[in-house]
Amino acid sequence: MAQEKITFEEFLQAVDANNLEFVQNLHNYLLASNCKAAFEQKKSGPLASYKFGKPPKAFMNFVFRKQGILARIYGEQIAHYPDFLDTLSPEMVQHLENAGDCGRLVHNTCSPKCMGYDFTVGGARFQKCRYNCFEFLLTEQSRPFIARFVEFELAQRKSLQ
Repeated sequence: MAQEKITFEEFLQAVDANNLEFVQNLHNYLLASNCKAAFEQKKSGPLASYKFGKPPKAFMNFVFRKQGILARIYGEQIAHYPDFLDTLSPEMVQHLENAGDCGRLVHNTCSPKCMGYDFTVGGARFQKCRYNCFEFLLTEQSRPFIARFVEFELAQRKSLQ
């Protein structure tokens, strides 16, 4: 299936009832914070993409997988709020442990343009790929952490404008 642009309302139709309010509220917050939104139909389901800055850079996505809807946050400024990472829920830390290592940071095998993440959580060092590192399943437990993560990252990016 070719990539097809869709509306936010069409995107919302795919969101389950448990996550609908959270997705709507986060969408409104991001738009109010000057993020640019785009919605597409992908093979795996709808994709919501948010960019911030000048020039606009990827900030976060909502993606669909077999297990449900995930929030992918591009935490480029995590060095500025390391204490927050220590507050992540155990299920979120488990995801970080399972996420793919950054080929460039770990083996120097990826593109030199690729910038993975090098950070610590609870004293453990992680060197992870930017594309699946901070990709969390939306659950009752993870939603508050995702919202705070987005707030911290956005605040840091705004401070650099």
